Amino acid sequence: MWASGNTSSHPASFILLGIPGLEAVHFWIAFPFCVMYFVAITGNITILHVIRTDHTLHQPMYLFLAMLALTDLVLSSSTQPKMLAILWFHAREIEYHACLTQVFFIHAFSSVESGVLMAMALDRYVAICFPLRHSSILTTAVVIKLGAAVMMRGVLWVSPFCFMISRMPFCPNKVIPQSYCEHMAVLKLVCADTSINRAYGLFVAFSLSGFDIIVIGISYVMILRAVLQLPSGEARLKAFGTCASHVCVILSFYIPALFTFLTHRFGHQVPRVVHIMFANVYLLVPPMLNPIIYGVRTKQIRDRVIPDCCGKEP
Repeated sequence: MWASGNTSSHPASFILLGIPGLEAVHFWIAFPFCVMYFVAITGNITILHVIRTDHTLHQPMYLFLAMLALTDLVLSSSTQPKMLAILWFHAREIEYHACLTQVFFIHAFSSVESGVLMAMALDRYVAICFPLRHSSILTTAVVIKLGAAVMMRGVLWVSPFCFMISRMPFCPNKVIPQSYCEHMAVLKLVCADTSINRAYGLFVAFSLSGFDIIVIGISYVMILRAVLQLPSGEARLKAFGTCASHVCVILSFYIPALFTFLTHRFGHQVPRVVHIMFANVYLLVPPMLNPIIYGVRTKQIRDRVIPDCCGKEP
């Protein structure tokens, strides 16, 4: 069934294939994805609970970490329940507006995550380069404003994706050969010139993630310079240790994100199954790893989680 309007026509629904080429093992592939999703949900909710209930953690670093955890919850939950339904129950159909909603949440909150990582890099820069002024520069009000700006940036930059797609006609083919609705995958089903959409997609990618990567890079260059000027090796090691968790989180997010972005546009020789697996990794592994990395490497969080798990007082 097709719906039509004054300026566009679109199918009532799309068909998501899951992981084409691995249909015979879809049932078994779903188990590790389910475990990773469970770890992501449990870990990020735990991080949010610990930060909310312990007022000593209401500091810039932990407030940004709470923003990251909330973003990870939205990002993983926007795709994983539907993907598990596809792999386990062959529920491949997704309603048209639900598909566009998924496009919005995936891209908007990916940009929010990138922005939060940038804000965390600025926090580490101020903490190491201006330790005596850290609390006066990054006040709670400033942290909230930064978080709001990152959120608004993602919403305002990504919303045109859905608006432009909704105004375009679609071809009879309504099959999306992956496990979730993504901007470029949906755009390939449009029966019209999509050069403006593709150009805008590149603009958003470079103006958001590109800007964030540059700011993160400059922040860590300044951090490295400041750390190397510290008088003792122990002080340098401690300073590097405060940044190690953030660096791990940055790498786990940007490496699969860049691979997915580049293969969608330029990697025509990359096997489809490799591309789709990386696309799933990009939206699931960082939300799973982030609470583990910060839970293991951050003493303040680790000391509060372990007693709660063991039923002991800290």
